[in-house]
Formats: sequence, C-alpha cells, structure tokens
Amino acid sequence: MTVTQSRDTGRVAVPGRTGTPIATAALVAAALLVVSASVLVGARTVSWAALLDTGHPLHVIYQARVERTALALAVGAALGLAGACMQGLTRNPLADPGILGVNAGASFAMVLGISYLGVSDLHGHLWLAFGGAAVAAVLVHAIASMGRDGASPMKLAIAGAALTAAVSSWTSGVLLIDRKTMETFRMWQVGTVGGRGFDVLLTGLPFLVVGAALALAGARLLNTLALGDDLARGMGRRTATDRLMMGGAIVLLSGGATALAGPIAFVGLIVPHGVRALVGSDYARVLPLSAGFGALLTVLADTVGRVVLPPAEVQVGIMTAVVGVPVFLYLIRRGRMGGL
Repeated sequence: MTVTQSRDTGRVAVPGRTGTPIATAALVAAALLVVSASVLVGARTVSWAALLDTGHPLHVIYQARVERTALALAVGAALGLAGACMQGLTRNPLADPGILGVNAGASFAMVLGISYLGVSDLHGHLWLAFGGAAVAAVLVHAIASMGRDGASPMKLAIAGAALTAAVSSWTSGVLLIDRKTMETFRMWQVGTVGGRGFDVLLTGLPFLVVGAALALAGARLLNTLALGDDLARGMGRRTATDRLMMGGAIVLLSGGATALAGPIAFVGLIVPHGVRALVGSDYARVLPLSAGFGALLTVLADTVGRVVLPPAEVQVGIMTAVVGVPVFLYLIRRGRMGGL
C-alpha cells in the first residue's frame, strides 16, 4: 500500500478507489434482500402475512428468525471488523481471528471453564472467551517476536497456525475425558446462531459496541502503522499505545463474537480483501464496510444453511467456510487481494 504524508497537515493520505458510494449502495440493497430472505426462508417458508399478524400460527417462527438474524448481523459485523483491524495491525493479509489462534484460545478457555470451574451462564462464557482470546493474541505475538526480524507477517501466520493446532488438540483432549462438557460444547463449537434469543445478544452487545467504537476510531492509526513502526514513530505516533488499543478492540470483537456464536471462520479473512478491492486501502472506508459485508456474509451463510439440506440445518460456522472458500479463491484468481 502506498501512503503519503501531507506537508501542511501532517496527516497520512491514503489513495483509494472511487467505488465507495457504489459499494455502500450495493451493501444496503443486498442487506435488505438477504435479511428479508433470512426472515422468510427456512425449512418452512413464512409469508408476509405471518410477520404482520401476531395471531398467525407461524408468527412464532418469524420471531425466532428475527432473533437469529439479529445475532448473525452482530456477530458477522464484529468478525469482519476484527479481521480488517487484525490485517492492518499486523500488516499480514492472512491475519484472521481463526488463523492467528484467537478463536482457538477463546474455545480452550471456555472448555476449561465449563469442565473445571463449572461455568454455565453466558456472562461467564463471555469473560472466559475474552480471557482466552487475549492470552492467545499475546502468545502469538510473543512467539512471532522471537528472533532477529521481530513479528513479521509470515512469522505471525506460522505462530498462529502452530498455536491453533496445539490449543485445538488440548481442547479435544479435555472434551474426550469429560463427556458432559462435550455435550455442552458440541453445538457451540461448530458455530451457530440458532436457538439464541435477544437476551443472549443483549448480554454480549455492550462488548461488541465498545470494540467496534475502538476499532472505528483507530482507522487513522492503522493508516499510519501501514508506513512501518519507524516512520510512524517519526510522525509522533506512540506505536505501543496504538497497538494496545487496536489489540483491545480485536479481543473485544472476536472474543465477544466467539462467545455468542462459537468459532466462525473465513468472515474476518475474506471480507476485508473484498472491501479493499472495491474501495481501496484507506481504513476509514475499509473498516465500516468490512463490518457491513461481514454481517451480510454471515446472514447469507446462515440462510443458505437452513435450506441446503432440508429438513436438517447446516450450521453457520460450516456454511461460512463453504461460501467463503470459493469467494476467497475468486479474489485470488482475479488478482483482487487488496493491498495492505
């Protein structure tokens, strides 16, 4: 990514594309279509009459779908935003809460809490997920920082993959010896937004809102950090403080989303690449659009999962991978992996 500094203001100027209004309009139109489909379509189609008539026998299905759609929107927005922040913070196009071990850390902490501490309420799960996500993020960065070159993008990806493999094996080991925890953890592990009401969303929403506010406020920080730490410090940035702030936003977003819906892959990886291909590399545009398209992708994956193998459902964590892999390969083939 080419970044320049204005002589008059000292601000970082980031070149972008002119497709922001078009991308925003497309996002709004697609969101209306996908959200409508999410509410109406499933193993049983619900008519508009059932939506408006509270006495209709299918109105309860409408209520349940509205709740899961709202949760999918919140979780998808958090994951898309967290992925964009992580890629900007590490200057690594492969950065993602799943790839860098954050999801695995949150999962392992929850398994330990359920199995050995008897934690069963959502509030407890949220704090466990946050703690596990934070510890995993710190460990990956510490491991990648060893050696002469510091935490380079390649070393971060390797360290994240290694930690994910190790922590996932430990999680499986605990589950194998504790069948009760396995039953509690089984449906959460695949990633799902079904069967959760507004009370679940409202419990985690404050954490997601704070994380989103920190992330969106850090757009200029990410643009500056793209220059490299030495140049950023030369422009007066306190890079350690900036990284701590953005790291906190990532933990709140990815930890909260993982606690609410389980580990959902690919959303934080592919969405920022697609957004940068549309609007350029200015994080003032990339961050909000990544949140929007992340929400859109998650709702779409959940909706498709309800109808692809009727009468059974394919959980959203599986469908995001099914939907995400072809999109990711298409972006690579077309050369649209937006520059960092």
